[in-house]
Parts: sequence; C-alpha cells; structure tokens
Amino acid sequence: MSQGLRARDLGLPFSGIPGPFNAVTDVPGVLVGATTIVEGDGPLVAGRGPVRTGVTAILPSGREGELVPVWAGFHSFNGNGEMTGTHWIDDAGYLVGPICITNTHSVGMVHHAATKWMIHTYPAFHEHHLWAMPVVAETYDGLLNDINGQHVREEHVLRALDTATGGPVPEGNVGGGTGMICYEFKGGTGTSSRQITIDGTTHTVGALVQANHGQRDWLTILGVPVGKHLVEDRISWREQGSIIVVIGTDVPLLPTQLKRLAKRASIGISRHGTPGGNNSGDIFLAFSTVNRGPLHGFAPAYLTLRALNDEQLNSVYLAAVEAIEEAVVNAMVAARDTPTLRPPGRICRAIPHDRLVEVMRAYNRCA
Repeated sequence: MSQGLRARDLGLPFSGIPGPFNAVTDVPGVLVGATTIVEGDGPLVAGRGPVRTGVTAILPSGREGELVPVWAGFHSFNGNGEMTGTHWIDDAGYLVGPICITNTHSVGMVHHAATKWMIHTYPAFHEHHLWAMPVVAETYDGLLNDINGQHVREEHVLRALDTATGGPVPEGNVGGGTGMICYEFKGGTGTSSRQITIDGTTHTVGALVQANHGQRDWLTILGVPVGKHLVEDRISWREQGSIIVVIGTDVPLLPTQLKRLAKRASIGISRHGTPGGNNSGDIFLAFSTVNRGPLHGFAPAYLTLRALNDEQLNSVYLAAVEAIEEAVVNAMVAARDTPTLRPPGRICRAIPHDRLVEVMRAYNRCA
C-alpha cells in the first residue's frame, strides 16, 4: 500500500519522532487493510447510490495461525456511536480478532463478515466450542454516501481483512473513511506513530483515526485557528459527525493502563478544537501487542505478565496524543473533493494545501 501527500510534506512541524512509516503499522505485527467502494454519480437514489463508503480492518496480532488475545482498553468520550465488543473489553481487558471501522448502517454486515472470517481463519473454531466477538466501530457518512442503501457487503469486509498488510497506510478517501467529513473539509482515514525510549528500550505508539467530526470554526492546527481563516465552502453549520481512534503499542501495558491510554485520545482530538459535540460519537480503543499467549481458556492457571511501571506512563500518553493529533490532519491533507448528496449538488472540499500553508506561515508555524 502507498501513501499520498501528508501533513509533514507541507512542512507542518508536529512534535515527536515518528516511526519509519509514521503509521499504526510501525507497531510490530500490526496490519491494516481497506476496501474502498466508489460507485455512481449524480443525485441520490436511495438504495442505488451514489456510493462513497467502505471498510477498514486492523489486525492487532497480524496473521497469527491461532487465536491470540491482546490486552485492550476502551473509552467513550461522547457515546453517540457504536463500537462492538466493548462490554467484554471493559470486563475482561482483552480482545480477540480484528478491529473494523465502517459506516453507521453497515455495522451488522461488517460484524457478520468479520465473524465469518475468524471462523474460516482459525482452526480453533472447528476444534473447540468458541465464540467470536470482533470489534466493529462506525461513523456516519450519509452526507456523501447512500448510507441507507447498505452497500458494504460481506465480500468487501473479507477483502479488507485478507489484504491487510504492514508498511504505509493509505489515508483520506479510503476504506471506512471514504465518505467522511472533518471540520467541514473532506476527512476520512488518517494515521501516525511515535517512537519513545523507556529505560533504554525503544517502543512505538501508533494511532489510526476515522475522522468525521468538528465544525469549521473550531479547527485549530498546531495552535493556529485555521478554521477562522479558511471559511470558504462550508457545508454544515453544526457538528454532526464522529471520530473513532484506535491506538496500538508494543509497550507492555495492562488493561487498566490501556483504558487510561484510551482516555488520552480525548486530548489528542481536542488539540484541533473539538469539544466533543453532542452529536459526535468519540469512541477510543487502545491495545498492546505484548504479553500475547494462548486463549485464556487454554492458558495455565497462573499467568506471568510484564507491565510498565505506572510512573513511566507519561511518555506513552504524550506519544499517543501527538500521534492522534497528526493522524487527524493527515486524514484531511490526504483527502479529495467529493460531491455531497445531502444537500445535493455541492462539493465537500478537501482542505486547500496552499491556503493552509499560507495561514500557518502567517503564524510562523510552517517551514
């Protein structure tokens, strides 16, 4: 997979040291895949299109040949949205299987298909009496996509899962982010990562976002009130979207620590000015790829885990906040203009790179 233009390519001086791909796939073993569905043009015909949607898949354990749980934590900053499996994550502190992100009206199909993929991928489902609980999250793309047509099908989900890979992650109008809007600019999928050193060991904290939130006049980038300067082509006067944030790391963290890490996504997204609007589903998940072992039902009676001292968490928190801050801007920078269906006949514009750089330079915040 290849990336297009990103925020750093414009000279935006984000803090921190990114990993080689500046993506959640910098976390060893983490894979990302996407299926993008773009079909039809013209006015909305419910059930027929136009279609601008898709699904994004994250495999926290890569292509392990057996089911491997990963410790996880969840936080709902504003709960106007959905992320399946979170009751068990809150109770047990781990998840098993993929994490998928799509549009609001396709959660059921994606969950169905991801469950089928797990059953077909892992022999344990045929050898033992197991249940599958993939994580599926959503944001609403009904302004740019025939969302009521439910165009995401099983084959799209299976393709995203089967093609998940490491390396660069496409951003903007990609996968589940295809029809999303961010601060009234075209939004979508974005990712970033940070490398940190703890007691001589280098670790990675990565984030992937599906950005579909915010009002234009809130938009702040690196402290600059960009939204108050870039006022052209606004398409909505109230916040009505959501953002999903998935944080992955190879820092050995326990479930309580991962829940606390997931909470820090609230700070990462707030750096752009959002207060977490009433209509926004701001839902966050964090997982660690360390301490992996067999399914707990097949593990020894006592588990030995390696965990970070809480006193070392500050650098992990900051890395997550910085990665999320950059990932949201990457989603907007990589996005492309898309016609609106509601209201019809307009264009949801991608953030104009030249104007963004002009504003940032006026505040001495761009190279």
